[in-house]
Amino acid sequence: MAKRKPGPLRTAVHLGQYAGARAFSWLFGAFPPEQNLRTAGMVADCWAAMNARRVDRAVQNIRRALPDLPEAEARRIAAESVRYMFRTYMVDAFQLPRLLTAETWQRYVDMSGAKAATSIFLTGRPAIFIAPHAGNWEMLGQIPATLGFKVSALARPLDNPFIWAWALALREQRGMRIVTKFGATDEVTRIIEAGGRIAFIADQNAGEDGTFVPFFGQMASAYKSIGLLAMRYELPIVVSTAIRVGGGFDYRCHTTDVIMPVDWRDFDDPLYYITARYTRAMEQAVMLAPEQYLWMHRRWKSRPKWEREGKPIPERIKTKLRTLPWMDDAQMARLEADAERRGRELAGARA
Repeated sequence: MAKRKPGPLRTAVHLGQYAGARAFSWLFGAFPPEQNLRTAGMVADCWAAMNARRVDRAVQNIRRALPDLPEAEARRIAAESVRYMFRTYMVDAFQLPRLLTAETWQRYVDMSGAKAATSIFLTGRPAIFIAPHAGNWEMLGQIPATLGFKVSALARPLDNPFIWAWALALREQRGMRIVTKFGATDEVTRIIEAGGRIAFIADQNAGEDGTFVPFFGQMASAYKSIGLLAMRYELPIVVSTAIRVGGGFDYRCHTTDVIMPVDWRDFDDPLYYITARYTRAMEQAVMLAPEQYLWMHRRWKSRPKWEREGKPIPERIKTKLRTLPWMDDAQMARLEADAERRGRELAGARA
């Protein structure tokens, strides 16, 4: 079904939002980038004060992921996470395309921790590059494009078409191509078959039809499409992040895993192994700087069928979990305890 065009009133609202965003960007351009980062931090603190419930959600997610963390530390990380989100969307998205050029990027970016990803680019072969909402995910696409590597990134279009067109132009001015998530399957296939590289932000909740794998000691729904695409075309999967160092525009890129086709060929369920492994690599990326992760995401919103029915983890799932090379008894015990606790909570909610 075709998407309905917005009415005159909605269009007027969108134009007003666009004009405000452009004016805001122009105003920020009159100040040093570091000052803009501090301003964004203050705006974030004001937003957090007016949205305590969302901040509390971030705190709860942090405590679920890192249960041994003191309450005060969880709240500190949540507050820093909100500030980081505002700095990323208010400042980095507009400043980085101007700051990062072929001549200047080495002033701002340390690539020494991403040699594995660089090696994949240098082979010239198609590949999948993924990242969580950790560090500066926007820059992960801009750096390769700035260096002359062709990358197509999958993104959800913004609701405001005028702001989306503006953001699209900023992202693509260095050569990075944006593919919208809606109806992207055929386009992604064409890119891969043409020898291209595709980039995803891969840590969102994938719904009840996703593959449930461990993420910080709890089962989380992850995208099947990444593993299916890798298996179909025998593609490497590269998991990376770009962490801000200090309070300015200095970044250090890290590759937390490269999953090669040879790694999954001997598994009875290669799709499960790939999905679990890239999810684990994203968890490792988050732990490089937990305060730079978007903890407000409802990452564990969808629950597996057995949990919704108040049942323990099925033996067939336990068997898959035990085949993961990094899985140990302590991690299994935590997964089972969490599933049991959630089952009781759901049963209580239905009573």
